[in-house]
Amino acid sequence: MPVIEHQQFIKAPVEVCFDLARNVDIHTQTTSKTRERAVSGVTEGFLEQGDTVTWEAIHFGIKQRLTAKVTVMEKPHKFVDVMVTGAFHSFVHTHQFIEEAGGTIMIDKFQYKSPFGPIGVVADKLFLEKYMTAFIASRAKALKKIAENKE
Repeated sequence: MPVIEHQQFIKAPVEVCFDLARNVDIHTQTTSKTRERAVSGVTEGFLEQGDTVTWEAIHFGIKQRLTAKVTVMEKPHKFVDVMVTGAFHSFVHTHQFIEEAGGTIMIDKFQYKSPFGPIGVVADKLFLEKYMTAFIASRAKALKKIAENKE
């Protein structure tokens, strides 16, 4: 099971970073390259524990839907969402926020299992892990830009 971990330092308070990361409207804004939008469940505002959201996006030229549920919410330091339905066999995405002098370290830990057994493992090695790493890093940089402009 691949594990992607990305850290981003943001010159903003932990509460600001935490709220931006769980804001559906900001998520849509930071994933505009894939035209991601919330189509069901919580479609605007902040995600809370127990909430589900269905995202529609275009990945690899194919329109896809994925439903995730927030299973852990420890404000303002951590939240976890897990895939309920979607293209992956499964995933767990942990969002962690650590107060640091002058800002916040935002850590994304994305653990996933590809579908299609051995074919999925090959897809991970050929392109999927690299694609997901770039996707998570891009979103983190966009969140950083938004948070630092709020100050």
